[in-house]
Amino acid sequence: MTNTGSVLAATAPIYLLILCGFLVVRYGVFTQDQMRVLGRFVTLIALPALLFRALSSRPLGDILNPRYLLAYGAGSLAVLAGVWWWARRRGDGSAKSALLSLGMANSNSAFIGYPVASQLVGGATASVGLALSMLIENLLIVPLALAAADADDASGSLWSRLRVIVARLVRNPLIIAICVGIGVTALDIPVPDVLQRTVGVVAGAASPLALFVIGGALVGLRPGGMLRDVATVALGKLLLHPAAVLLAITLFPPADPSLLRAAVIYASVPMLSIYPVLAQKYGLDGLAAAALLAATTLSFLTINLWLAWV
Repeated sequence: MTNTGSVLAATAPIYLLILCGFLVVRYGVFTQDQMRVLGRFVTLIALPALLFRALSSRPLGDILNPRYLLAYGAGSLAVLAGVWWWARRRGDGSAKSALLSLGMANSNSAFIGYPVASQLVGGATASVGLALSMLIENLLIVPLALAAADADDASGSLWSRLRVIVARLVRNPLIIAICVGIGVTALDIPVPDVLQRTVGVVAGAASPLALFVIGGALVGLRPGGMLRDVATVALGKLLLHPAAVLLAITLFPPADPSLLRAAVIYASVPMLSIYPVLAQKYGLDGLAAAALLAATTLSFLTINLWLAWV
């Protein structure tokens, strides 16, 4: 059992890095465009390297953990479906219902979840949890939410919209890195030492740069207006999602107990950083940005409470 003091000690540096990213953009040391370049480096190079290193160096049985996938997927899907049903019942359209549910059921696993998890359960377990969580998020939650958001759009068939989503997924460097890493392990392909070291150096940049970028992205976001929806999405993400995953993973516990804590960590972090970008198409980017800011600000308290309890 991790006491509250050690949890705070582990998570405080993470939020200090986010604060540093916020301050350097707020006071003009870096511009938003420069931070976006750093974000692209993290997304396209550093995180794929981290995932490849983690998956190519672990036994296949440790990586393909069906109980983790089942529990994390069931908890996330329950939140997605439940919030969608609730929003439709209160009269929201398909797009808003889908975006509300996406904000509560999908985590910023790579940019915030992994740095927190690596501090508390170790880099190896955190990397495997990251890969498994991202499979659920990118192959299940995001495609379902985006398809639901376009349910009222008559401009294309459901099949054509799904084909666009699948085409984007197969070009996603993170998904490619996961598949290649699992393939190397499954086929027992030896990775040259020099390549392992190179990948390790690049992977080491993922966590600090990701947190730095998140802080910079928060500059200029306005939490005002739409207070009820903003509070609903932020609190739903920080409280409902981890509760649902904790319940599911208690029913289907993985063989490695540290993966249980990893699953709760990944579910307890704020929503993905491109949430406002996804919402822009539907005119809901203001709501999404405000919810992202509120969730990121409140998450320092809620993550520490979840971890102290679990």
